[in-house]
Amino acid sequence: MHGQYNVLFLCTGNSARSIMAEAILNFKGRTNFTGYSAGSHPSGKVRPEALRQLETAHIPIRGLRSKAWDEFSLPGSPKLDFVFTVCDNAANEVCPVWPGQPMTAHWGVPDPAAIQGSESEVERAFRETFFILDRRISLFLCLPLKTLDSLALKRELDNIGQTMKPVTRE
Repeated sequence: MHGQYNVLFLCTGNSARSIMAEAILNFKGRTNFTGYSAGSHPSGKVRPEALRQLETAHIPIRGLRSKAWDEFSLPGSPKLDFVFTVCDNAANEVCPVWPGQPMTAHWGVPDPAAIQGSESEVERAFRETFFILDRRISLFLCLPLKTLDSLALKRELDNIGQTMKPVTRE
């Protein structure tokens, strides 16, 4: 693998999880990585709770927008090196064929936007989602990408997807 990588985070609505992952990667991995996000059925808007969580962590939010994944399969789109699904629905959908066969993994996180409850419960769900994604992206950024063969890299990416499994709420 080379030294500059493009990473696409996929979700269904592209309004919270994939948006946060894009922003986190662009902040933490800015010298060697460019993060993107998209949805299979984009909501067309970014959740304000996701933006607040990013701002609280001092991560830039400028330019974040909800968009469809087919934007990344058009001619002239960035060549993708990695594609990560971050919600269970997107992992079960048929994804487009990405030119160049990027490395893929599923890093499912429950949808914080689906939480029904008080403002503090919703805020906690977005905070937990942020911390899970932040931890997984931090682990990803520590991988020695230039020295891992594809099978070892796939195994590591899948292991990262198992890191920090969310606590089940009753």
